Amino acid sequence: MASNTRSELFKLPADERAELAMALWESLTDAEREGEMSLTNEQRADLDRRWEEHLRDPDSGIPWNDVKRRLQGRK
Repeated sequence: MASNTRSELFKLPADERAELAMALWESLTDAEREGEMSLTNEQRADLDRRWEEHLRDPDSGIPWNDVKRRLQGRK
């Protein structure tokens, strides 16, 4: 996708972006969803390890809003 098209889409209001995202998701066939979204054994093992760490210490996580703020440079 051309970057200028993508940047224009990001300028849409939130409800329109969400509607577009859902329409794109629903346009995928079951085979596309399964094939493209499959995890490798390594990815699955990493997710399992992270989940086990979370279960041992649920307070070790960082809320998404904090992560997003840090990534955007607003501490």
